[in-house]
Amino acid sequence: MQEDDIKISKRKPSYPVSDKLSRYLSRYKRNVRIPIFYEDLLRFQGSIVVYDEDDNDTLWIRVYYNEFDREEIDLSLKKIYTILHSDGNEDTIQFLNVDAIDYCTFGNSKPFRIKIRNILNDNYTYFYVKKADASRIYGLELEHMLSPYNLSFLVHGDTLIEDHISGIPGDEFIKDMLPKLTKREKAQIAKEFIKFNERCMIRLLGDMRSYNYVIVPIHDFDQVVYKIRAIDFDQQSYEGKLNVYRPQFFKENVKMVKLVSEMIQEASLNQYVLEERSAIAKRLLSFHNRMKILLECMKYDTISIPEHIDLLKSQLLDYTHDVNFKRSKNMGEILVSALDFVKRNYENIHSNYM
Repeated sequence: MQEDDIKISKRKPSYPVSDKLSRYLSRYKRNVRIPIFYEDLLRFQGSIVVYDEDDNDTLWIRVYYNEFDREEIDLSLKKIYTILHSDGNEDTIQFLNVDAIDYCTFGNSKPFRIKIRNILNDNYTYFYVKKADASRIYGLELEHMLSPYNLSFLVHGDTLIEDHISGIPGDEFIKDMLPKLTKREKAQIAKEFIKFNERCMIRLLGDMRSYNYVIVPIHDFDQVVYKIRAIDFDQQSYEGKLNVYRPQFFKENVKMVKLVSEMIQEASLNQYVLEERSAIAKRLLSFHNRMKILLECMKYDTISIPEHIDLLKSQLLDYTHDVNFKRSKNMGEILVSALDFVKRNYENIHSNYM
C-alpha cells in the first residue's frame, strides 16, 4: 500500500433524483413525506461560529431564526426525528428538544446538523438535513447493502435526511489516539484499514480522506476492536481516477498506510483483501433483487461526466484486465462490471470446494 496527493474535483455538481430512482426509494420506504425542506432551514436570521473544546474553528456555524419561524421549525424537526426513529409515532415529541441547528459552509453538501435532546434523561443525538443529490443517495444505499452497517435516511423532493453515524473522526483518531494504541490494537486497526480500502474501491466510493470516515471502538471481552465507517457519500462514482476510490492514496491517511506496512505481512494483507471481497460477494447475493433494481437505476442515470467515465473504465481495465469495463457506457455500468468481477471470483473460488 502507498499514499499520494490525490486531486479531487473542486466542485462536484448536485445531480437530481430521477423518477426511476424516486420509485426505487418509495419501494424500499426511503421516500417519505416530511414536514420541512432544506430550503426552509436557509431562512436563518443570524449565526455564530462553533468552536471545538480547543477553540479551533469547526467550520460549522450555529444559526438562529426569528421566534415565529423557530417554533414551526422546531416542531417539524422533532417530527422528522420520530419518522427516523419510531416510524412517525409522535407520542414522544413532548419529551424532545431541539438544542442546536448548525450549518456547515465547507464542502459540497452544505448540510444542517440538528441536535435533538430527550429532556427526560438528557440523552441526545444528531441528524442531518441536506440538499438531495442522486450520487449521494446511491452512495448511502450501496453502503447500506455492501458494508457491514445499516443506514437510516429519508428523501422527499429535493431534501435528504441522514441519521448521524457515531464514531471518532478519523483525523482526530490518527492524531490523538493512534500513537497510544498497543501493538495488538495497531495490528487490528491496520487490518480494518485494508478491508476499508478494498471496500471503497470495489463499490467506487471516493474521497475517503481521514475526516470523511470515523473509527468505532467496540469493547469485546478483554480487548477493544476498532471498525472504520464512511460518513461522507458525496463522491460516489463521480471521479475518473481510480486512486480517488482507494483511501491508501490520500496523504491524510499516510499514518494508516505506514501502520499497515509495519504491522501486516504481505500474505496477511492478501488474506484480508480476499476476506473483504468474499464478504461483499455474500452481501451481493443477500441483497440480489434490491441491488439489481438499484443498479438498473444507476445505469439509466447521469451521476458523472464523460471524461471521468472514460478515464475510470480505462484504468479499471488496466487494473483488472476485465473487458467488461471497456464496454461500460456510464458509471452505473462500470459499477455493475466491478461488482460482477468480485462476484465471479468468489463463485470460482467457492466452486473449487464443492
